[in-house]
Order: sequence, then structure tokens, then C-alpha cells
Amino acid sequence: MESDALFSLGEPAGSRSAPDGPAGVDGFTAVADDSPLPVRMRPATLDELVGQNHLLAPGAPLRQLVSGGAPMSVILWGPPGSGKTTIAHLVAGATDRRFVAMSALSAGVKDVRAVIETARRQRRSGGPQTVLFIDEVHRFSKTQQDSLLAAVEDRTVTLLAATTENPYFSVISPLLSRCVLLTLQPLDDEAVRGLLRRAVADKRGLDGLLTLTAEAEEHLVRLAAGDVRKALTALEAAAASAMALGGGRIDLATAEQAVDVAAVRYDRDGDAHYDVVSAFIKSMRGSDVDAAVHWLARMLVAGEDARFIARRLVIFASEDVGMADPGALSVATAAAHAVEYVGLPEAQLNLAQAVIHLATAPKSNSATTAIGAAIADVRAGRGGPVPRGLRDAHYAGARGLGHGTGYRYPHDDQRGVVTQQYVPDDLVGTDYYQPSPHGAERAVATRLPLLRRIVRGLPAPVSRPEAPTAEPRVTGQTAAALSDETGHPTTGAGAPGTTQDSGADAAGEGQQ
Repeated sequence: MESDALFSLGEPAGSRSAPDGPAGVDGFTAVADDSPLPVRMRPATLDELVGQNHLLAPGAPLRQLVSGGAPMSVILWGPPGSGKTTIAHLVAGATDRRFVAMSALSAGVKDVRAVIETARRQRRSGGPQTVLFIDEVHRFSKTQQDSLLAAVEDRTVTLLAATTENPYFSVISPLLSRCVLLTLQPLDDEAVRGLLRRAVADKRGLDGLLTLTAEAEEHLVRLAAGDVRKALTALEAAAASAMALGGGRIDLATAEQAVDVAAVRYDRDGDAHYDVVSAFIKSMRGSDVDAAVHWLARMLVAGEDARFIARRLVIFASEDVGMADPGALSVATAAAHAVEYVGLPEAQLNLAQAVIHLATAPKSNSATTAIGAAIADVRAGRGGPVPRGLRDAHYAGARGLGHGTGYRYPHDDQRGVVTQQYVPDDLVGTDYYQPSPHGAERAVATRLPLLRRIVRGLPAPVSRPEAPTAEPRVTGQTAAALSDETGHPTTGAGAPGTTQDSGADAAGEGQQ
């Protein structure tokens, strides 16, 4: 059975598995001369394990697990090629414990219960302790994981589970609380480089039959992206090509021919997906256009749904750019339409243009905070009846109910704005929208205080002695100035502050 960790599952020489355990799930594959290079180069001792120094200190849980010094259950969480199955092999060969290995890809509840029942019988008869290794444990359903709880709780089995997915999302809380979580890190470039050199020289590997040029080595290290299995697999492929050509070395051209696509750690259903998307959004919000384009490329190369990316851009355009650049929403929406209309790969150009526009645009979250505050008030019960003057007055009998009474039609004021209460009584004076001074919103920030003062009927601010500015009488010239400030054209119809009658209300029905 195949695993998503460093090495494949099967039955190794000298494994201690129960003869009556579930068929096909009770051991590791034996290492043979024709085994893949990553399998042949598997560390034989804990001291050969590289890249996880934070777990290898004396007395650390990993050392206790391998030595059998403490019967603790452990969940190994790390990316592919970081050594999770290697650790399982070390545990299997280090002590006289009975070791059973299975993969969540092929095992079910029946297999798990069979192992637990055998472990329980052996424990009662004084037999060896059972270590149960489950690879890809995140692929077990909740019911399958539940079947492990009692046996792990009373230590009928010592669980060793491996996962590439965040266990806080993929492993049920009761099982997680019964285990020690060990986090394995991707190998750094120096660790991968060292393992490549070991594989070239070691008799278990290429045994010195070929040399690896510095350029080819750097290429393999870079494309491995911390996955040692990827590096060793590519090295084996490059070595086969070099031998077929009759050469004695692996050069850059041979290495490039063996593998030309980098390992992209990105699972559309896992936490890496959310991490990359989070970095993408935060890079645009932080106005780092280069980082934003990188994360976009990362998602595209990994096969992310372009429609998902486009949806995130449309959201971002209002959430983080908003009124500072109102045109950003049009750009994002157009990119989303292009994804549907054109499709990949060409639509990546449209997405890139939108990302660059959004990352370099002035930023404002005023729309986000405004609607958030308003929704919070509504949910808290703030708000009351619709003011009588704003109620629908177009149907027969509405006037008799007082609907529309007192409504003032803004277009009848030469300023295009009148004093009038538009909110319920208990929200009078509430400010939800707070404009930023960025981009196009700077003009809104200048205009808004004047609009609020007129609508709410507030007095003009007190003038400073050194610059007296008494409240002017509205003339044609001042009305034009107000029009510039409010953005509403003056109509010249009616006197300021006039009240609409029923006929005018009907004419203004489109504004209701």
C-alpha cells in the first residue's frame, strides 16, 4: 500500500507483526536491491535522521518513542518527505514491541478493531505491547477515528499516526487530546543537499558510480522544496538517464530532463490551501504587489480553481480597497467575468492585472466597518419603526395612515440635500461610515461632514476669530459650491426645505 509519507508500507525483514492480524495491513515492505532510492536510503538509526533537530534532543518525545522509553501515543504532522514514515520504521525496528502498520487509504474500522482485539488478547496473556502505525490518519472518518479512542485511552495500543494535514482540522479532538503532537518541518536546503550527497556516495544509493555537478545538485535542491523523497526520486531518474547515455556524471541538462516541475505544497482541501490564500490576501492588503503576484502564481501552478481566486478578488475590492478606489470593484468583477468567458490559461493575465490593480490601489476598509457596525446594531435590537415620512405612500389609503406625511424631496432644494430624519428614532446621530483619507475617498471625507450637518439640521461649526466664516445665506453661487461638495447637481426647482405634497411624492416614487 502506498503512503504519502517518505516510504511505502509493506513488510520489512524482521518486522514483528501479528500472524493473525488483518491481511495486508500488518507491516512494511522489505527493502530490496531494486527498491526506490528513497527506500534504500532510509535512515537505519535515529542519529541518521536529519532536519528535525527540534525533536531529537536527549529525552525528547521522539527519542522516547523510538527507544520505547515511554508508551505514549503520538501524532506526527508534517509535509510529504519530512520523515514521518521513516520514524515509523525506526520505531518498528528499535524495540521488541509488536508493530502493526496500516494506511487509512485502504484500512477500515474492521481492520482497526481486529488489531485492537489481538493487542488486547496479547496484553492479557503477558505478550509484547502493540504499536499501531496509521499513515494518512486524516483520511479516516470520524467514526473510524472514534474506534481508536478506548484502545488509546487504556493503552491497549500505542498509536503512532502520521498526517500531512493540520490535525486540529482533520483529527477529532478526543483522539488529539490523547496523543502527543509532534510537528515535523520541511527539510531546509542544506539538509536536502546533504542527503543527496549521501545518496550519491552511499553503497545503498549510487555507490559512487556517478558524480553530481554543483549546478545539477542546486537544481534538485531547489525543485524539491523541502521534500527529500522528491529530491531522491529525481536523483534516481537523473542517474538512470546519465547511465543510459553512458556518462559518468549527472549534469544540469540531465537533471532538468529528469524533473522540470517544482514540488508545490498545496492541497486544495487542506490547510496549505488556506495558508496560501491568507498570504495572498494579506499581501494585497499590505500593498506588496510582488508578493501578491507570487501567491497568485503559486495557486495557478498548483491547479487552484480560477473562479475561487476571482471571487476572492471581488470580495477584496470592497473589503480592503472600497471607497478609496471605487473602480477597483469594476476591475475585479471584470476579471471574474473574464475567467468565465475566456478561461485558463489566458485568464491568468486578467487575474494578474486585477491583482496588480488591487495591490497598488489606495486602501480603505470603511465599507467593511460600516456594514459590520450596522449589522451589529440590528442584531442587538437597535432600530425602530420606519419614520412616517419615509413610508410607502403609493397605494390607496396610505395617506390616511399618515404615510409620506412631511417627506421633503431633496431635488426641490437647490443644494440637492435637505434636513430630514432618515433613521429610526433610537439611531439618530449614529455614524456608521467613517471615510479614510486615502485615494478617491479623501474627497468623500471632506464632503461628508457637510452632508451630515445639513441632513441632521446641526448648526454650523463655531468660526475661529482669525478666520470668521459665518453661515452664508444660500445663493446661486453658494448652492453651486455645495453641489461641488456634495456631488449632487442643483436643480433650481423649489425653495430650500420645501415639503412635498402628494403629487410630488408620487413623482418621486423612484426614490423610495
